Amino acid sequence: MTAASAYAYASLTSHFARASALSNAIGILQWDSDTMMPKGSVGTRADSLALLRVNHHAMITDPRIGDWLDAARHDDGLGTWELANIREIHRIYTVETALPGDLVEASSKAVSACEMTWRQAKQDANFAALLPTLQEVLRLQREIGAAKGEKLGLSAYDALLNDYEPGARAHRIDALFADLAAFLPGFTDAAIAHQSRLPAVAPLEGPFAVEAQRGLGLAMMRVLGFDFERGRLDVSAHPFCGGADNDVRITTHYDEADFARAFMGVMHETGHALYEQGRPQAYIHQPVGQARSMSVHESQSLLMEMQACRSREFITFAAPKMREAFGGSGPAWEADAILRHYTQVKRGFIRIEADEATYPAHIILRYRLEKAMIGGDLALADLPGAWNDGMQELLGITPPNDRVGCLQDIHWPSGGWGYFPTYTLGAMTAAQLFDAAKRADGDVLPGIARGDFGPVVRWLRSNIHEQGSLHETDDLLTRATGRPLDASVFITHLRRRYLGEE
Repeated sequence: MTAASAYAYASLTSHFARASALSNAIGILQWDSDTMMPKGSVGTRADSLALLRVNHHAMITDPRIGDWLDAARHDDGLGTWELANIREIHRIYTVETALPGDLVEASSKAVSACEMTWRQAKQDANFAALLPTLQEVLRLQREIGAAKGEKLGLSAYDALLNDYEPGARAHRIDALFADLAAFLPGFTDAAIAHQSRLPAVAPLEGPFAVEAQRGLGLAMMRVLGFDFERGRLDVSAHPFCGGADNDVRITTHYDEADFARAFMGVMHETGHALYEQGRPQAYIHQPVGQARSMSVHESQSLLMEMQACRSREFITFAAPKMREAFGGSGPAWEADAILRHYTQVKRGFIRIEADEATYPAHIILRYRLEKAMIGGDLALADLPGAWNDGMQELLGITPPNDRVGCLQDIHWPSGGWGYFPTYTLGAMTAAQLFDAAKRADGDVLPGIARGDFGPVVRWLRSNIHEQGSLHETDDLLTRATGRPLDASVFITHLRRRYLGEE
């Protein structure tokens, strides 16, 4: 170790701590924009956020970072966490400096125009109206992927995927999704047939007062372990988890006619929040202290929502709390009936309304299509037909129009290419982690049944949350579960829950 190398590493950590502070300010301003900002403040807030984001980007592309990295690598006194921090800083710096400013600007303008066009095109179910602006977004995404890929030694699609899922590669996802795609159509048929032989699901009749929904949600957040000294629950049009380090903001959206969706939405976002609140405090402002990837983050929300809170154990615990909150009575409010309500399998056109069993088919379709479009194997003009063919293959239904078909999501118009596969990678990871937690601690399910999430949260804290980005994603999962990600645990979970198999 030399004085120069020690100074270089200290400079890196100081620089990225300041960048983190700026990112935290952006997070809180963005949360406020989505929850309670007055409508008349939109313009001023947009200017403020734009300036902060420009300054943040300038900080993490500062040319001095490259020099500091070169010098810091000669510091043989660095420990495991510090070396991992250098790895993460190098990854961020490489990706962020890969694009010329004019390409970033052109993409930003194209996305803005496309998002505006998409809103009307979706309303009108008119893909032809979206085609010109979406074609420009796609052209620029190919350029962005190629530019990043050249620096990273990756294909254009893998480079785009890498923004959301560092280290992931399409050939690996192809294999994982192929197993699921072969399983899902027959399984969906079997699950629907199985539930058709059971008594009809009794409806939970409202109205359900918002204050009662909020009170129930807050109570269950406490059960899961949310720290209200470092976070809060609010309302937004679309639920999300955001905010800042040690100031985690989650939101939900209430419907007085149906409390079930908001309730599970709160459980989902609490899973995200527990991850954020459990990150390593010693490195909270450094890249190595950040959440590992989008799929790992999604695994934490889906582990809580799908694996834990749709289990028989949790519903048995929560059903009396639900009855008390809403004054419910009768057969529809019994635990078995509520469990059936939360585990219905239905074919549908809309991704965000899909159940746990059919949701992966929606993601596999989008993954296949976006990869083909980035690679030039599918012309954008042919997207509606390819979408409809894929829906028929995977779900056995064909959309009646493009509004409920290829126009339903904003991801592609907004430039989010490479993001979709992280949803189902997260679901598979959640199943594998929950299975490992149950095997490691026999009190996980009994704890959930009595409203004690301590056993499962402690396991997640130790194996996932407190690890930050110390390990690459595959290594993190292998250390936690004993094997890399595969589809078998998720498939076993689906068979057990929806077919009653053991």
